[in-house]
Amino acid sequence: MSFTLAVVGRPNVGKSTLFNRLVGKKLALVDDQPGVTRDLREGAARLGDLRFTVIDSAGLEDAMDDSLQGRMRRLTERAVEMADVCLFMIDARVGVTPTDQVFADILRKKNANVIIAANKSEGRAGEAGYLEAFSLGLGEPVRLSAEHGEGMDELYHLLMPLADAFEERAKADAPETDVDVGEDDEDAPRIPTKEKPLQIAVCGRPNAGKSTLINKILGEERLLTGPEAGITRDAISVQKDWEGVPMRIFDTAGMRRKAKIHEKLEKLSVSDGLRAVKFAEVVVILLDVEIPFEQQDLRLADLAEREGRAVVIAVNKWDVETEKQDKLKELKEEFARLLPQLKGAPLVTVSAKTGKGLDRLQEAIMKAHEVWNRRITTAQLNRWLTGMLEQHPPPAPGGRRIKMRYATQVKTRPPGFIVMSSFPELVPASYTRYLVNGLREDFDMPGTPIRLTLRDQGDKNPYKDKKKKQTGRLSKHIKKTPTEK
Repeated sequence: MSFTLAVVGRPNVGKSTLFNRLVGKKLALVDDQPGVTRDLREGAARLGDLRFTVIDSAGLEDAMDDSLQGRMRRLTERAVEMADVCLFMIDARVGVTPTDQVFADILRKKNANVIIAANKSEGRAGEAGYLEAFSLGLGEPVRLSAEHGEGMDELYHLLMPLADAFEERAKADAPETDVDVGEDDEDAPRIPTKEKPLQIAVCGRPNAGKSTLINKILGEERLLTGPEAGITRDAISVQKDWEGVPMRIFDTAGMRRKAKIHEKLEKLSVSDGLRAVKFAEVVVILLDVEIPFEQQDLRLADLAEREGRAVVIAVNKWDVETEKQDKLKELKEEFARLLPQLKGAPLVTVSAKTGKGLDRLQEAIMKAHEVWNRRITTAQLNRWLTGMLEQHPPPAPGGRRIKMRYATQVKTRPPGFIVMSSFPELVPASYTRYLVNGLREDFDMPGTPIRLTLRDQGDKNPYKDKKKKQTGRLSKHIKKTPTEK
């Protein structure tokens, strides 16, 4: 991505609608009621041949206190400072308001590249508001209709010269998953870089402390926090070099059981958070120590495993726990019982409020990522397979002897293996689990999803067809006896 564009303005002027149009997907929540967007949200945008990062911000409120509106304003001002270009939107049907004039002054001081856009200016109803926008002193306004896609060509021509100045800015690509491997590939994890940072999704139920945890990691209040449960409504991402490792951290909306989700916005938020899991490499399931392993926590962990992502379980609010040793023992027992598919995954205790345990969390994330990238040579695998078969031979269903002769790794991120076997369809699931658990223990791969496929080895005898042909030719030359005649 060559530059960053922040879309700012009063609530309900159409910022999220334009954001969705630029990214080509309905990533930001859109609703008739104002104030739906509460956090900063980034997306990969395209306009013609331009590729850039667009930031959808909370509506600029005329509030300076510590209320929710005041905190939203501070976040938006930070987005203005971070962005290369600001697109200041007004509602052309309402016209320029005193609040618009205040924020125009702020933008002039905080960002050098400001474009004024008069949205909802289609038809005669927006003509007067479009002309009023000249009075803000930010140059000639762009006449837009984010809902109908009008004015995109004019916006493109304004952004194009600015894009040249920011050409060197890099875009964080989506993580690579299910990567094919061959015999010549290095036996080492892929090192996260600024261009391809380690992508982490922090998931959990509402008010578990996800945004507080990320703010503590960042060392600044980038995400909204507060006593109100469910403040985060979108899955948003921030970048940080954590202990020297480039990371991109997604903060997802709190997820409740579906039966408790009544509002349209919360329904959209849950699906948004589930998408964040699919775009991450490591998923941190954040539990509340007072009510751990609720049904929704288990579903999130299971979803992450099914999507093939590395999983770390973090138990928050550990600073308020009095019986720490007994509680930790109880948590480990519950984890082993309720999530056997994630056997051995790291479980760490943290306090997002005090920052205690963040070093252990970072180590657990790096370990999970290293295992997720693990590469095992074919020679090692076949020595291991021989030992597993000797220790516990496959069953013989219906008297048919199952032979397993060859194993190889075909993918990483997560590790994927193929075992060549006769009658693979007859191998019981219990024996497949035996092999998967053996891989975990013998190659030190705790917790990570492992994909093991049994494939029919077929008939590997290269002389089989040749022998049949030779037998057929010889039979023609054998003379029949008088009796056979």
